[in-house]
Amino acid sequence: MFKKQKKRRATKVDSLIGQSSLVQGDIRFTGGLHVDGTIRGNVIANDSESSVLTLSDRGNIEGEVRVPYVVINGTVKGDVYAYQHVELAPNARVDGDVHYNLIEMAMGAEVNGKLVHITEDERANLALEHDPGDKLLDNT
Repeated sequence: MFKKQKKRRATKVDSLIGQSSLVQGDIRFTGGLHVDGTIRGNVIANDSESSVLTLSDRGNIEGEVRVPYVVINGTVKGDVYAYQHVELAPNARVDGDVHYNLIEMAMGAEVNGKLVHITEDERANLALEHDPGDKLLDNT
């Protein structure tokens, strides 16, 4: 009779890359990053526990993504490492491997690579690999 409601992670946008923007180089951020434009470089969260990347259907990333929570509805050319959760929306296109703890994949999403489940030990190691000393976008 009653459907169980899915809990959605509230995403607060701290940084925005607009539709007509092109960023060349790596981006490190804390909090929420929403991308409508293009990034040619790696996207890395300084906070390995709660940061969120949202890539809209107009957004493109050419590089590696290392963020705990990832929502993709655009194109990523590179590997994706989602320590916590990845959501691949209907327009998502990933040319690379997707490493995830939990995954949601909508009909129409496309991954041209491997889906690799991350164990607890691997998740801890991946979280330690980021270097918070090199911050480009810091919203703390």
